[in-house]
Amino acid sequence: MENNKSFLWPQGILFALLAISASLSVGVMMLLKPNTSDARIKTNINSINTITAPAKAGTSQRIEKLKLMMLNSLQQEARSKGLSDGVPSSFQGTTIKSAKVNPSQKVIALTFDDGPWPETTAQVLDILKQNNIKATFFVVGQNVKNYPDLLKRVVAEGHAIGNHTWHHWYHFMNPQVAAYEVANTTKLIYQITGVKTDLFRPPGGMMHNGLVSYAKNNKYAVIMWSSDSADYSRPTVPKLINNVFRLAKPGGIVLMHDGGGNRSQTVQALPEIITRFRKQGYSFVTVPELLEIQDKNDKLIAIKKQK
Repeated sequence: MENNKSFLWPQGILFALLAISASLSVGVMMLLKPNTSDARIKTNINSINTITAPAKAGTSQRIEKLKLMMLNSLQQEARSKGLSDGVPSSFQGTTIKSAKVNPSQKVIALTFDDGPWPETTAQVLDILKQNNIKATFFVVGQNVKNYPDLLKRVVAEGHAIGNHTWHHWYHFMNPQVAAYEVANTTKLIYQITGVKTDLFRPPGGMMHNGLVSYAKNNKYAVIMWSSDSADYSRPTVPKLINNVFRLAKPGGIVLMHDGGGNRSQTVQALPEIITRFRKQGYSFVTVPELLEIQDKNDKLIAIKKQK
């Protein structure tokens, strides 16, 4: 009998290790392969259940706890690396111009459109890195195709990525064209970086040419802005800076451009913009982080109302 018991204990450990390995595979697959079919996921889950079935009740409970811990860890790691979009579900399918935060929460989100772009995107990234700032880049699909290494750098340095369509067209689009513009850009971003974004910004801020309708129907958060640098019109550097601060506020989203043309004024203005915001007590966050702050505030308010 003692020999049998000594055999069963290592066997239980083996079952546990096999279950953990299988669970880890499912967790990675679910996070990094969003197109994996439900049938395939169910098959893997059934396989895990088959492996764990012979284990004793106590061992099974320990395995389930380990599986849950690992999945949570995977999700947190993916979010920290930008591999999951990080946008609270309450914002999906909505339009956001700024976040509702407490006046004491002096946070601001810097955003850059129309890249990746030769020279300028790298210059913007250099400045952000020197100042330890994370921003959000709304990228154009055809530019991503032409300059994939720049997009990889954006992600590697911890910035958030948003979809800014494939061609940056302004004209009206039928549902098929709108789907091509948005879906193909998201697909390419994922193929190059592993990031599946659900942030969308319409070119020119145009809300009624078919793009926003498609994006909302597909649960993208449509990100606009509360502070416009107007750098696309190539103002002087002092004017560009004044444009940024004219309507700046806690929870605000600042629109700038790292691509789409000559952005030398933006590059020149950016260090002063950063310095001035910091002197005013602001800290910098990505758009997903900004929405997380509002989401937490909303939940706290809801809890207080229930008491």
